[in-house]
Amino acid sequence: MDAQSQWTGLDATRLDRIADHLQRNYIEPQKIAGCQVQVARHGHIAYEKAFGSMDLERNKPMRDDAIFRIYSMTKPITSVALMTLYEKGYFQLTDPVSRFVPSWRNHRVWVSGEGDDMVTEAPHRPVNFRDVLTHTGGFTYGGGLPGVGEQHPVDRIYRGLKVRSVGGADSMHEFMDKLAQVPLLYQPGTRWMYSLSTDICGALVEIISGKPFDQYLKEEIFEPLGMVDTAFHVSPDKVERFCANYQRGPDKKLKLIDDPGGDSQFVREPGFKSGGGGLTGTVADYGRFTEMLRRGGELDGHRILGPRTLEMMHMNHLPGGQDLTQLAIGAFSETANEGVGFGLGFASTMGQVETASLGVGDYYWGGAASTIFWVDPEEDLTLVFMTQLMPSGTFNFRGQLKALIYSAITD
Repeated sequence: MDAQSQWTGLDATRLDRIADHLQRNYIEPQKIAGCQVQVARHGHIAYEKAFGSMDLERNKPMRDDAIFRIYSMTKPITSVALMTLYEKGYFQLTDPVSRFVPSWRNHRVWVSGEGDDMVTEAPHRPVNFRDVLTHTGGFTYGGGLPGVGEQHPVDRIYRGLKVRSVGGADSMHEFMDKLAQVPLLYQPGTRWMYSLSTDICGALVEIISGKPFDQYLKEEIFEPLGMVDTAFHVSPDKVERFCANYQRGPDKKLKLIDDPGGDSQFVREPGFKSGGGGLTGTVADYGRFTEMLRRGGELDGHRILGPRTLEMMHMNHLPGGQDLTQLAIGAFSETANEGVGFGLGFASTMGQVETASLGVGDYYWGGAASTIFWVDPEEDLTLVFMTQLMPSGTFNFRGQLKALIYSAITD
């Protein structure tokens, strides 16, 4: 047994199956352009490799320091940031958000109809902090996701108000005040729907802290953790390291949809800093974030959160201990529903039988361009996988990598 296997309890030969699997099934048939994988256990990196190309059009091999659009893997970072303010005593999870956003006292809940004939009712209780951290507040993505009722009357109001429109430059206060005018899709705390909730969390970080959201992330998370390449846009000196983003076309071939050397929105600083999906970063940076999570909120002497807070974050906060099968509305999410709970910014595996996958008790999320991560406290293991293929449900990378990695555990 080599030294690395002794430290990690992972069989290096079995882990090498990852390379064979990705090369044979994805890189060679060009189902993806390229990817990176990092597996760590007990604080030691057991496997870290780059495959394929970061930019097919320019024939650029995947770099170890390649920068990816992490989209919704921004959400756990934003949720951690909001919970640092919880730890400073600014709010309780059951506090109404209207404490900080007075316009939210005017919320209504959709009942039926549309336009002038729309019927609404008063919320049974105000939207609170737990609701926005868990996607249970009654918000939607405004019809911007597949399978979530693009023609719903409530979504038409989102679009009419241009709530977080692409390229928009609303201030955080303007964004929140627009949301006060949109009826909630359901009574707060009663259902789960993937939504703008984590953009709301980002706005609350800025409103409560009094600092620009991106500055707060930099000071409280990125700089302490040494996440040197994570930001809301790719600076000119780093564009050479920025991956191209692809979509699988009807002919099953890759189609370039965001050119890093062209007019990509990610090479310019955005007006609205999206806590739900705006960040770019590297595998190394996100690996630092997951290692902080694995260690209970601390890394290299810098404590981001207390371990008890973090433990509470990855508990299942869905009402009655239910899973997403019973509560989720809409067909799109970064997780399957069966046997999956949801906490304060993370999904969590409640049962291996229900999910038909390994790793009970792990917590995780993913991004729209097929990036994924998980942290498994029981196995003391973390995974970061990044590629750039939209949409994220095209291939089941999470399930496949779980089978490959957990079958390599030998202790």
